Amino acid sequence: MDAVEHNRRAWNRESQAGSVWSQPVSAEVIARARRGDWQIVLTPRAYVPRPWFGELRGRSVLCLASGGGQQAPILAAAGAHVTSFDLSDEQLAKDRTVAEREGLEVRCMRGDMADLSALADAAFDLVFHPASNVFAPDVRRVWRECHRVLRPGGALLAGFMNPDIFMFNHDEADATGVLTVRYTLPYADIESLAPEELQKKVARGEPLEYSHSLDAQIGGQLRAGFVLAGFYEDGWLDDSWLLSRHCPVAFATRALKPTGDSAGNAP
Repeated sequence: MDAVEHNRRAWNRESQAGSVWSQPVSAEVIARARRGDWQIVLTPRAYVPRPWFGELRGRSVLCLASGGGQQAPILAAAGAHVTSFDLSDEQLAKDRTVAEREGLEVRCMRGDMADLSALADAAFDLVFHPASNVFAPDVRRVWRECHRVLRPGGALLAGFMNPDIFMFNHDEADATGVLTVRYTLPYADIESLAPEELQKKVARGEPLEYSHSLDAQIGGQLRAGFVLAGFYEDGWLDDSWLLSRHCPVAFATRALKPTGDSAGNAP
C-alpha cells in the first residue's frame, strides 16, 4: 500500500466532508487579521502565543501540512508572504478559494510534508506546522526538511500529538468509560492494528496515523539543528474524549535555527 497516496485521498474526502480543519475562515476573520487582530492554532484548541511569531509583515512563511482555508489566509492577511504546502488537493483548494475571495497572495503547492525538495534552502523566515505530522511515518524527516528550508535565525512553530494517546482504543474507552492499554508504542496503524481492523479502516477511507516518541518529536528537532525556545501543552477540542480529561493530548514547540547554521546535524 502507498500510505502517502492513501492519506492524500483520505484527506481529500475529509475536506469534502467538512472536517473541523477544513472550514474556511470568514471575510470578517480576514478583515480582523488585516487590522492585527488574529489567532491561530497548532494543536486542537490553544492559541499560539503571539510573541512566538515575531514580526510577520514582509516575512516569508511556510504553512506546512496546514491547508483548509484557515491559517495560511490569516497569516497572509497579517502581512506575511505565505506558501501553503499540503498533501491534499482539497485542503489547498480551500486556501486558494479564501485567498482569491479576499485578494490575498498565497502560493499553494502540493506535496509530502517529509519531502520539501521542491523548496529551496533557506527560503523561509517561519515554518508553521500543526499536529498533522500524526499522518507522517517518520517525523524526524519533517524536522530535517524544516531546518533546511529555514533561514538562519528563523523559527519552526510545530504541534504534535502526545504519543500516549495511541496506547488506547478511544471508541472503546468512550463507550465503557474505562481506559485500557491496547497497543504498544511506537504505534502505526499499518503495523499495530489487526489485519481485519486495518482493512476496515482503509475501506472507510480514513487517514493512516502514526505515533512519534518524544525522542523523535523533541529530540528530533534538536538533532536537526534547532534550539528549543518555547513549549506548551493542550487538550482535545472538548471533554468528550475521555483521555483528554486526564492528560494533555498535544504539545507545541517553538524551535529556532541558530544564526550561522545552514545545515542540519546528523539524524
